[in-house]
Amino acid sequence: MISVVGHTTTDHLFTVPELIAKNHSTFITGHQVFYGGGAANIAAGIAMLGGEAELVTAVGGDFAGSEYDHWLTKLGVLRRFIVKPEMHSSTCYLFNDGTDDQITYFEWGASEALNDAEAPVLDRVHLAPSEPDFCARIAEKASWVSFDPGQDLVRFSRDQICAILRRTDLLFVNRHEAERICAIGGFSQEALIAMVPRVIITMSGDGSMIYQDDEEVHVPSIPVTLADPTGAGDAFRAGFLTAEKRGYDPVTAVQVGTTTASFVVEKAGCQTNLADWDRMAERYRAHFGDLPSVPAP
Repeated sequence: MISVVGHTTTDHLFTVPELIAKNHSTFITGHQVFYGGGAANIAAGIAMLGGEAELVTAVGGDFAGSEYDHWLTKLGVLRRFIVKPEMHSSTCYLFNDGTDDQITYFEWGASEALNDAEAPVLDRVHLAPSEPDFCARIAEKASWVSFDPGQDLVRFSRDQICAILRRTDLLFVNRHEAERICAIGGFSQEALIAMVPRVIITMSGDGSMIYQDDEEVHVPSIPVTLADPTGAGDAFRAGFLTAEKRGYDPVTAVQVGTTTASFVVEKAGCQTNLADWDRMAERYRAHFGDLPSVPAP
């Protein structure tokens, strides 16, 4: 099992004619509501692929009995919830003008409770975007750590980043996040790669790079009809972590992650088009060939 730490969020996607300046107004032409939050997206993706995932998160009094609550139950996601009845669960508001431009407002809500929460002792843990000090305290106790700071990277101090990286076995970042981590930590990308046993840098349509054991391997992306890129990184992580837990080598696991991500971007919503293992394997074969056999346990 892998424990996934971070946000469980409801995403509100608004379509507007234009992204306006302050003190101006406009009208909304579309409003869609989706399940989101990096940790919840990854846990849901792992569960859909047939893996076992525990979601470590904070929610408000509005979550129990909600449609989102029932969805996670249906998927079989295990829970280690901090419940703050007096607060709202975290909410993300995205305003998109129909092009590649958007403005995002994130309400932390109950996720703020992670700041003072006791860090549980976990075996295998993936740290999705979350409260920095909580992540650092969990990393200190965990047996194996995967780290993905994502959009919450701006909240991390140098001391927090370095403390987590010292305990990190696997780092997931995109190109911009890699640059930002290096800027916060005061080291080069080469030093970052040398610091962590395995680093995976995603590059959108240019595929991914995996760095380990003084080697680097490029894995190409899968061409798809893009509807919404939101959630692609979370699906990638879910695919990789599930494949690695099944015993696949790291390069194959990156290819599996690439394949799972290709489904999510075909529809709006981070959990709208999650693939199960059989569906993923069919598309994998079309682009990478047959899945290799894995050693017997």
